[in-house]
Amino acid sequence: MPRKQKTSSTKPRSKKKKADQYDSGNYNYLKYWDGRDYEHAAEQQAIKRLLRGREFDTAVDIGGGYGRLCILLQRYARNVTLAEPSQTQLDIAKKYLKKYPDISQKKMQADDLQFETNTVDLITMIRVMHHLPDPSKEFSEIARALRKDGYLVLEVANYAHARNRFKYLLKRKPLPLKPVDIRSKENQRDDEVAFVNHNPKTVIKQLAHAGLKVEKTLSVSNLRSPRLKAILPRWFMLKIEYILQPLLAKMYFGPSTFFLVRRVK
Repeated sequence: MPRKQKTSSTKPRSKKKKADQYDSGNYNYLKYWDGRDYEHAAEQQAIKRLLRGREFDTAVDIGGGYGRLCILLQRYARNVTLAEPSQTQLDIAKKYLKKYPDISQKKMQADDLQFETNTVDLITMIRVMHHLPDPSKEFSEIARALRKDGYLVLEVANYAHARNRFKYLLKRKPLPLKPVDIRSKENQRDDEVAFVNHNPKTVIKQLAHAGLKVEKTLSVSNLRSPRLKAILPRWFMLKIEYILQPLLAKMYFGPSTFFLVRRVK
């Protein structure tokens, strides 16, 4: 019989600010993906590539919104859980995942995973890092929940992408190692949602500190450009994307960096 993820009601709750920003207003993350078919498919390409040939009992998609990637994860795991802090997004997920009743939906956030220690085989965390200026607590919590030799697929909003590197080269300045707040000045307030880009080299060190080792890297959404999407067919862009993901990985070329990470401690 496949194992079910075990949740714990006795684990102490984190005192960190709740990550329920998307409950305010009428924000619909499902509609955000209108016109972003290329980006969605490029991310699916990366996940398939990183998980090819692997099978898991339990998988958890942290901060997965309405369950955009959970259906894909069912190819690799017997039991899939959407772990999302926003009730609004979970309400959308009920409709979006209506045909997939085996996908569990739980309200929780990345720094307070309500799973027992050493019980999860695979965790994915996509498009969450840009809300985490300091992901140390989240990485420690992920390491706690993962089994020994369990895996994390992590997407990093990449500040070291090619265009930024060129800008800093012209200025004769080194790229920042610390996260960079990319919000407009009027939105750089404590009551606004954090939105940062990270230096992947720094993230690798933060993962290592939590006992998590990067095994593979991909550069993702390398052709993300309104102009390119307007003139090139999506199928063609994705063929080029598939070729570029491993070739440009060491350069951290694209706006997103995907890591396959293994728990080693």
